Amino acid sequence: MSTENTQDAPQDSPPEGHGAPPEGPFHDESPRDEAPQFVLPLVVHIEKTEPPARTDALETAARAVLVILSDERSLGEGDDEGEWARVMRDWQDARIRKVVRRARGAEWRKASALPGITVTGKAAEVRVFPPVPLDGWPKELAKLQVSGTDLDDPAQPDAPDPLAPVLWLNPELAMSAGKTMAQAGHAAQLAWWELSEGERAAWREADFALSVRTASPAGWRELTVAGLPVVRDAGFTEIAPGSCTVVADHPSLRARLQPN
Repeated sequence: MSTENTQDAPQDSPPEGHGAPPEGPFHDESPRDEAPQFVLPLVVHIEKTEPPARTDALETAARAVLVILSDERSLGEGDDEGEWARVMRDWQDARIRKVVRRARGAEWRKASALPGITVTGKAAEVRVFPPVPLDGWPKELAKLQVSGTDLDDPAQPDAPDPLAPVLWLNPELAMSAGKTMAQAGHAAQLAWWELSEGERAAWREADFALSVRTASPAGWRELTVAGLPVVRDAGFTEIAPGSCTVVADHPSLRARLQPN
């Protein structure tokens, strides 16, 4: 498996001191391992001549996860069940896995013809698909490359909007763009789970505005103990198990942490 094939599962709550993380839907040795395992495919459009900027791709991937989580086809039960609702539930009942692959030219056109949603950023395009079984990828997606997703920012990203959510990256970890896209998606999902229906609706109406930035070392230490959602990597690829990769700093979640 390539080191950029990101099936790593994050922790669903922040670390408490230096002890073992609590069990949850993303934690090792979880009962969720007994359920059928699914993966959420994300495909980033990368042409050789005009690749997207790294930060643009990270933000677009995180927004793509939120878009499919909130899509009407992913919601409902019984007579009101959307066409993707059952598989979305099955995916979230097991480990939460995401895999990022790249496509260009005819590959991108074929991938775009499959059921899914294309989300655009400033220039980046990411298509997210309903979850598939670990060993049941559509052939159009299975043959796409996982490697080759390394991207750069042509200029230093601007300061994030202080009124919008920020997904803060660990400054001490070096991760490929593909892996970081999946980790940003994990963080966005953790934030989504913590929000009320009204807060979710407001975020959706804002087109899931968010920023992805690298924290300063001092800022990162404060973020990981602030009580905000923290992604803790399972260590399948690239980095050591238990590494904290992203903190989801959503204004609504931060407001709940403020003393009255």
